[in-house]
Amino acid sequence: MLTREEAWKLLTEFNKDPFHLRHALTVEGAMRHFARTLGYTEEEDFWGLVGLLHDLDFEQYPDQHCKKSQEIMRERGLDERLIHATASHGYGITVDIKPEHEMEKVLFACDELTGLIGACALVRPSKSVQDMEMKSVKKKFKDHRFAAGCHREVIQQGADMLGWTLEDLITKTIEAMRVDEAKINAECAAFEK
Repeated sequence: MLTREEAWKLLTEFNKDPFHLRHALTVEGAMRHFARTLGYTEEEDFWGLVGLLHDLDFEQYPDQHCKKSQEIMRERGLDERLIHATASHGYGITVDIKPEHEMEKVLFACDELTGLIGACALVRPSKSVQDMEMKSVKKKFKDHRFAAGCHREVIQQGADMLGWTLEDLITKTIEAMRVDEAKINAECAAFEK
């Protein structure tokens, strides 16, 4: 199994943009939180690696997103479970690899949503998710001009896959992002200078 340190080294080999690195850390933290709260504590590290590496190829190969990453990971001899899980978040968008495990469905659902919630945080006086409420995100969710790159239909499809309401997904993802926000901000301060 890949260590967290090895995963970070691989990620930063293909990603240099502070925005992409922050997103990877945010999704990693959210995935770890979901592993703990959904009863997969023993798989928390694996869920975290999936979150950290899900956009491995996006910065350098945006036209081959979720395809090139499979190639890169196979060349490195990485676990097929990791390859399938990371690629499945592109289901119906860039690949036909359907999210099957609950972890893959969570990744599919919260990837775009963490971006939307992060954008919502940036326009708050606190610049934080600590004081954010679901209704604030829901309002921005309905405004398609706000954070236009965040695909609302993917977020809704993810909620549907999990059998959760959109409101539940937003609430749980805000909670997940609160846990590691300070740690991620400190980690990002090193490379966002």
